[in-house]
Amino acid sequence: MSAIQLAKNPVLHGRSKHIETRYHFLREQVELKIVEVVYCPTGEQVADIFTEALKVETFEKLKGKLGMCCQV
Repeated sequence: MSAIQLAKNPVLHGRSKHIETRYHFLREQVELKIVEVVYCPTGEQVADIFTEALKVETFEKLKGKLGMCCQV
C-alpha cells in the first residue's frame, strides 16, 4: 500500500492502525484540502541527488531543478 493511497483514502484506516497517530497528520491535511499529494516518477525525484549514485545526465538535470548552476 503506497503512502499516497494511505493519505488520500480514509477507508484504508483499518489496514493502517499500526501506524502511529502522529503520522495521520498528513491524512488530515489532505482531507482538509490543505495539502495535495501527487505522484512523482522515479526519474523526477529531486531528493535522489542527495541519496543516490546518479548518471551525470540525471545529476545535471536534478541539479538544475534545485537551482544549482556550478559545473562538477
